[in-house]
Amino acid sequence: MKLSVFGCGYLGAVHAAAMASLGHEVVGIDPDATKIAKLSAGQTPFFEPGLPEILASSLGSGRLTFTTDPAAAAGADVHFIGVGTPQRRDGAGADMTYVNQAVADLLPHLRPGALVVGKSTVPVGTAARLAATVAPTGARLAWNPEFLREGFAIKDTIEPDRLVYGVAPDTKDEDTAILDAVYAAAIGAGTPRIVTDYATAELVKVAANSFLATKISFINAMAEIAEVTGADVTQLADAIGHDARIGRRFLNAGVGFGGGCLPKDIRAFTARAEELGRGESVAFLKQVDEINLRRRQHVVDLVVSSFGGQVFGHRVAVLGLAFKPDSDDIRDSPALDVAVRLKGLGAEVISHDPEAMDNARRMHPQLAYADTVDAALDGAEAVVVVTEWKQYRQLDPRETAAKVARPVIFDGRNVLDPAAWRAEGWTYTGMGR
Repeated sequence: MKLSVFGCGYLGAVHAAAMASLGHEVVGIDPDATKIAKLSAGQTPFFEPGLPEILASSLGSGRLTFTTDPAAAAGADVHFIGVGTPQRRDGAGADMTYVNQAVADLLPHLRPGALVVGKSTVPVGTAARLAATVAPTGARLAWNPEFLREGFAIKDTIEPDRLVYGVAPDTKDEDTAILDAVYAAAIGAGTPRIVTDYATAELVKVAANSFLATKISFINAMAEIAEVTGADVTQLADAIGHDARIGRRFLNAGVGFGGGCLPKDIRAFTARAEELGRGESVAFLKQVDEINLRRRQHVVDLVVSSFGGQVFGHRVAVLGLAFKPDSDDIRDSPALDVAVRLKGLGAEVISHDPEAMDNARRMHPQLAYADTVDAALDGAEAVVVVTEWKQYRQLDPRETAAKVARPVIFDGRNVLDPAAWRAEGWTYTGMGR
């Protein structure tokens, strides 16, 4: 099929390259000329495992092209909208500027029978509004939320764990058939498919993210109780995780969640519920957000306390800047936030991350960055692990002790073995342990 993808950021670029790898003819469209030039040259503007290879393959096949010209979408069978919906500067709601602009750019090039498919995470009610905007062209609209995990985005696009189609009732069969053709490989592999209305499809993504955020903040709340009672929150999570109704995933206490989805999505969901007169239904999400943000300050407080209440002038190695491993994404990153807060208190912060340092430098040039882990550890009076990269999890406590000035470590992700580190003379502090 011929597809266009409006927006070539994280979601759009991955979707375009993956769809081309499945045999579709795809054009990615974005107004950022620098981004388009990089993608056209096979260069990824962000780090995502597997994307460089699939991008090169799709470009080489001739099935994938990129451009800044919306007219290139003319003639496509299906048009995907994969632009960002960041948090508004003036409130908690979602900023719909990019979605609205993408649709406006697409309108002149729509033909009767074409299908516009939204993938962006939007406030419920958006699809119905945009469907009315698209209708005069003779095209139709569907909503097909994405469920990508950074670090696994290629797999999640090609082999999704479910497909959700939000379609209009009067064209349900026709639009479902078109989307089935787009996702023929996944459908053939037995991927579950849920065909529903616009509102349900829009709510699926924010409901899923809200549930995951709640689960993470729940175990972090338990960590706060564990820290004042002497309990071990990791063992607590193991114990309750054996309950099939609860499950162990996303029950890892630590410095909290971040990234470009969960924080802004739960805030936007809360804001939209309040607009709908049902703010009380999701009022608990404000507590979820507060617990999450509190964990960042808690790590900082622990570090400061280890120096007797004054961190000024002390050298602190912060390992991790991305919000999660296998990503260079620093949006709302707890790791970067911890580094910035410690720097603001006067600490000599030396940061390291395998992939996110360039992004962090652009946003926070006041921080010092080490090109290697050893350089970050050299002479450190405290070590803070805040992103669970494999190379940090595999640090040898004896070898690491020889590099630092003071063997004090804060395990912000509970990924290290406390007994092993303490056996080598370290003062180890985990989260809720």
